Amino acid sequence: MVTATDITSVPKPIEPGPEMQTLARFHVDSTWTGTVSEGGMGPGTPAMTAVGHGTHRAIQGGRWIVGTYEQDQFLADGTFVLRWELHWVAGWDPQHQEYRATIADCYGNADVMRGTLEGDRLTFESIGEPPVRLRLVWNFSEPERRTWSNEMSVGGTPWFLIEEYELTPA
Repeated sequence: MVTATDITSVPKPIEPGPEMQTLARFHVDSTWTGTVSEGGMGPGTPAMTAVGHGTHRAIQGGRWIVGTYEQDQFLADGTFVLRWELHWVAGWDPQHQEYRATIADCYGNADVMRGTLEGDRLTFESIGEPPVRLRLVWNFSEPERRTWSNEMSVGGTPWFLIEEYELTPA
């Protein structure tokens, strides 16, 4: 027989807090255009232009935001190079008192990242000291120009800009 004590001892799911409302501000369905830096996809890779789009939805009662992204990349002469795809899940981790995200992309890359918020700038970085660290930055400090950038550090070297985009809400 189940007692009231048995039921109350079961941990309950967290309630989404104001952190999720803040996070949602940066996760708006968007399109973008921008550039991939020369060498940004590895030594010897060319500079490229890119166009993409992303959609978002809340899951688990608003506890997490899921983003699905696709981007087509082109050489300077317009030659199609590849389609990049990423799946993103971000939310507030009350245990660590910080934003956390997971990524999985079409290259087989998977990572867990921690996020910080400084005013109109949201930054996620790889956790720990993997050989290649990523830093993703949403900068909304200029209301008419929202940007997203991706930087990397290899073996502790200074951050290097991989790509930067101007976002347009869909």
